[in-house]
Amino acid sequence: MTILVPRSARRRRTVAALGAASAGLLVLSACDKPTPLATVTVGSDSVHSEASCYNDGKELTESEVQDCLKDKKDVKSITVDPDEKVRFGVDPEIADKGWTLLMNGRPLTEASKKTYVVIPGSVFFNQQYGGSGNSTTVSLLEGGKAEGGAKATGLWSFKFKKDSDA
Repeated sequence: MTILVPRSARRRRTVAALGAASAGLLVLSACDKPTPLATVTVGSDSVHSEASCYNDGKELTESEVQDCLKDKKDVKSITVDPDEKVRFGVDPEIADKGWTLLMNGRPLTEASKKTYVVIPGSVFFNQQYGGSGNSTTVSLLEGGKAEGGAKATGLWSFKFKKDSDA
């Protein structure tokens, strides 16, 4: 059995489908592209975060970086046992530009192009390395180097809380 559909009805459906597809693409193009992720893992616990400062991979000014280092409102936190290893993982996009770990705003490591770095948890609460008390803010600075070099293009921050059982 053949069903006859008038041409005008087919044309209206085609136009409606094209309109819906175009509207969908327009909505998607208006969405912000997510920033690359940075992840911190301690034992079996992990947290990940998008950048707190990121301008689509373009250079950030020194004052923007300093403002981001001071801004603590949406910083993810994780409990760290000083006897555990702390693992940092970054998207390849971050690793390609190189990244440096900062502790309380001061460089802790040399710039790295690895996607994965492991540091003993005790470092983050040790005064010798800039740690203080029972909590420390650790940041990953994309593209920036402690002594000049490449300009900063992103910053991810995490709050480390010392495990009270440690």
